Amino acid sequence: MLSSNDKPSDFSGSVVIPNPSQLEALVPDEATLETNHIVGFDGNDIRSRPFNLLRSQVVKTLDANRWKLFGMTSATPAAGKSFLSMNLAAALSRLSEKQIYLFDFDLRRGSLAEALGIEGKVGLGEYLAGETDDLQSVGRRIGDSNLAIFPCYRVKTNSAELLAGKRFEALMAAIKSLPDDVIVICDLPPAFANDDTIMIAQHLDAYMLIIEQGITTKKQMNNTVSLLKPTPCLGTVLNRYVGGLIDPYGYGYGNSEYSKYYSD
Repeated sequence: MLSSNDKPSDFSGSVVIPNPSQLEALVPDEATLETNHIVGFDGNDIRSRPFNLLRSQVVKTLDANRWKLFGMTSATPAAGKSFLSMNLAAALSRLSEKQIYLFDFDLRRGSLAEALGIEGKVGLGEYLAGETDDLQSVGRRIGDSNLAIFPCYRVKTNSAELLAGKRFEALMAAIKSLPDDVIVICDLPPAFANDDTIMIAQHLDAYMLIIEQGITTKKQMNNTVSLLKPTPCLGTVLNRYVGGLIDPYGYGYGNSEYSKYYSD
């Protein structure tokens, strides 16, 4: 714990990322998951299909480039990046040979805790502010899975100051030193909301850009890619796409043949 005369930027200690098995287990309420459209934990749910397909593409690209740490961002707010972050992490957690970590670095408007029904007062914001040194008290393991969530409860201090400090730098160095069987997803703020995403992106292997159909413009997409250089773009996801009914291979949920495939 920092004294009243210290600042987060004065941090010079080492950081240890807890193993998922060391964290307090949380079994999300089914009604909460349904309300927040988190379906990636259930591979038999037809709604998990797009996240399973995305999972395979992500793992293939990460392995090909020897990456393990990537972020999820969008050009504008409300594009669905946190929804996709959570469902992708859930789908990845069903891979028994991988350990999955999900960090909510949207310090001003973190939403993953609420989506999973996690209650607490000590999150990543408090850790970066030096109010706790115990990452184990911040994280939660989802049930008996290999998924660890490190939520954020929306800090009141200047988030950019926290991300510019040595404490954040040490945290990212510890994340990078995790074993090769780990995949780390960082839920980031929208790219143009502030400079937080630019600061975080410097520490990432890559990022994924969420594009909202009919909302995100080509200019916004190109400007986001330019803004986050030289960090490479892992790929893009077109969210809230409304496709035609004649497309049997689309990521939509409504195709009758897929409904039969996933039905009991």
